[in-house]
Amino acid sequence: MILMQLNDISKSFGADEILANIKLEIKENDRIAIVGRNGAGKSTLLKIMAGEFSHDSGELFKPKNLTIGYLTQHTSLESHKTIWDKMLEVFDHLLKQQEELRQMERKMQQTASLSDTNYEQLLADYDKKQQKFEEDGGYEYEANIKAVLTGLNFGDIPYDTPVHELSGGQKARLALGQLLLKRPDLLILDEPTNHLDIDTMTWLEQYLGSYPGAIVIVSHDRYFLDKTAAIVYEISRNRSKKYNGNYSYYLEQRALDYEREWKEYEKQQGEIKKMEDFIQKNIVRASTTKRAQSRRKQLERMERIDKPKGDEKSASFTFRINRTSGNDVLKIDQLSFQYDDNPVFKHVTIHANRGERIALTGPNGVGKTTLLKTITGQVQPSAGTINLGTNVEIGYYDQEQQQLTLSKTVLDELWDEYPDTDEKDIRTVLGNFLFSGEDVLNPVHSLSGGEKARLSLAKLMMQNANFLILDEPTNHLDIDSKEVLEGALMDFPGTILFVSHDRYFINRLADKVVEMQHTGATIYLGDYDYYMEKKQEEAEIKRLVEAEESPVKQGQRKTTFHENKQLQRERRKVQRRIEELEAAIEQHETELAALEQKMAEPDIYEDHEKALELTEETNQLKQKIDSLMEEWTELQEED
Repeated sequence: MILMQLNDISKSFGADEILANIKLEIKENDRIAIVGRNGAGKSTLLKIMAGEFSHDSGELFKPKNLTIGYLTQHTSLESHKTIWDKMLEVFDHLLKQQEELRQMERKMQQTASLSDTNYEQLLADYDKKQQKFEEDGGYEYEANIKAVLTGLNFGDIPYDTPVHELSGGQKARLALGQLLLKRPDLLILDEPTNHLDIDTMTWLEQYLGSYPGAIVIVSHDRYFLDKTAAIVYEISRNRSKKYNGNYSYYLEQRALDYEREWKEYEKQQGEIKKMEDFIQKNIVRASTTKRAQSRRKQLERMERIDKPKGDEKSASFTFRINRTSGNDVLKIDQLSFQYDDNPVFKHVTIHANRGERIALTGPNGVGKTTLLKTITGQVQPSAGTINLGTNVEIGYYDQEQQQLTLSKTVLDELWDEYPDTDEKDIRTVLGNFLFSGEDVLNPVHSLSGGEKARLSLAKLMMQNANFLILDEPTNHLDIDSKEVLEGALMDFPGTILFVSHDRYFINRLADKVVEMQHTGATIYLGDYDYYMEKKQEEAEIKRLVEAEESPVKQGQRKTTFHENKQLQRERRKVQRRIEELEAAIEQHETELAALEQKMAEPDIYEDHEKALELTEETNQLKQKIDSLMEEWTELQEED
């Protein structure tokens, strides 16, 4: 069933055309990703689908009873209610049903005031309402709220905490949780992974995998898109193109499509050139002019293939170094940090060698950013040591872009750092980061998050440092910019230590993953997928060890090895008997079906003696089957 269909949708803001001739179809249980550059119109398209924006032309079809849930990039709950009460709002209809049931229960206790007829009617009504309450999830809603709050990392926060006391990120997560609990037919999510750590993103991926409705997602998290989407719509140059597959498939197919389009274009250009040459040479010759005129008409009727436009303009940069560092770049031993009397982390030990790419992971609040700031000298540790190697020069990327001066222009922000560099060269660098023409005269405070990120990367590139310390470098970047950054960092000849929630980015870049805990750090020699495999292995080993070492229930003694062997033999014996019974039951049921078919024959039906004989055989078979089924049921319960 089609839930929504968009045909030739167009949208402009003033003279700026944002979308043109957009075609998109959403069916039940579809998992759709919408991708494209920042400013391509993805959020505008979602708002049109959610009914928040109108469209200028085209048609949008949807059933009247379609329920839509829409999460914007900046959704945030504001309320004086507690976390729990805010989540309960989703289930107001169940709370009303529950109160009706309580009222009926109180009535039923007043039997003296009810006639038998009224009491029976009350019981019947109560049964109907209770059944409806159960079908609507009345006995599950509290468990569902707790599951969603735990998955969205509210497990350690008291549920009676007022919503207005939460941080911005927590309010955004709570808004997402409320939307998930509503379970609309169509879930529209604009950057749902903002404010989520890796564990929470993993939970959300699993939750969406079993979601009963259709989902449309805009996200810059490519790993998330790979896990959740089965259809990708690319918005480029105001138009849409559909790819049936996840994000990785879309990348491969887009490259193949571009290659195929180039070949078709070049082939046609070759044919056009041949035809034009033939016409030019033969149009004036009497013997060949008719053939030349025929070719000219053929050329006029030809449907010309447009030259493939390829990718839109991307940032372009390379990280270089002034000089090579020693082999030992960084040694952190038994490092601890605390704010006042509140410990953040302790006993962290990390060693980095030249050329390594180390990803620092761990839950929010474990102190990853603080650790980077201790390395760069912005804060002082409470215990432990930090030693930098020979010739190590640090380049630091701050996720908050606090090193930018908001009052300066883009040009001055970079030029003031490197006053001996020609303005032309500064403009060239800024141009490589997509700041061109008059853009470089814009004040820094007017820039978007993505533009500030690109400006910070431009400053970092100019440093030519050999040890890059990066705190969430992919935040605010669109997918194309992330890919450019990945390519530049993969070619970087120095050492990299970075914090990122972008698992795709970690996979592409890291050769070592360091997981931070409040009590130390664990090192994994591989990329993100290797790290997750090892984590799963560790969890399984821990589970097996706990099962092996767990105390036996009170009053029971441990089962010995020989008793286990005996128990296994008994189980095998029971299983063999179950299989024998199943075979016998199947055989008897086949015989019974044949007898019943025979009894339906006219000759047998009219022969009373024969019919009586077959009836007795049938009854005996039914008794045997019942007896065998009874034994089979008992053995199944034992097994």
